[in-house]
Amino acid sequence: MKKLKSLLIIATMITATCAAAHDTGEPSAKVSIVFDQALPNVPGKSMRVVLVEYDPGAETPSHRHPGSAFIYARVLEGAIRSKVNDGPELTYRAGESWTEKPGDHHQVSQNASNTEPAKLLVTFIVDTDDKQIVIPD
Repeated sequence: MKKLKSLLIIATMITATCAAAHDTGEPSAKVSIVFDQALPNVPGKSMRVVLVEYDPGAETPSHRHPGSAFIYARVLEGAIRSKVNDGPELTYRAGESWTEKPGDHHQVSQNASNTEPAKLLVTFIVDTDDKQIVIPD
């Protein structure tokens, strides 16, 4: 029951963050938690995995993650435009990936196509107590 409650809290926070994109008039992405498990060999850490589904032209607003979060993102379908910190804006295609270190600022996360959908699988290694894994700017 406690795990289900935690998943619901996380899902609500992620959904609320992505819904904020509607305030800008831009379509937002659908975010679903697909895995959430404490790491038995690393006390205090959890692995959380989310699926981000972008309709054509959809995006998530500029954001950060908890200071404890190490992130691995892999494009499953389509192409994703991404900009982290002061790095260049890059386009990643299906099969390509990137990482984000604790404290990084994810300024752009957007479907690179206005006609085709895109999917992104994002794995977080994060402190178990960090329930809000997406922190809007």
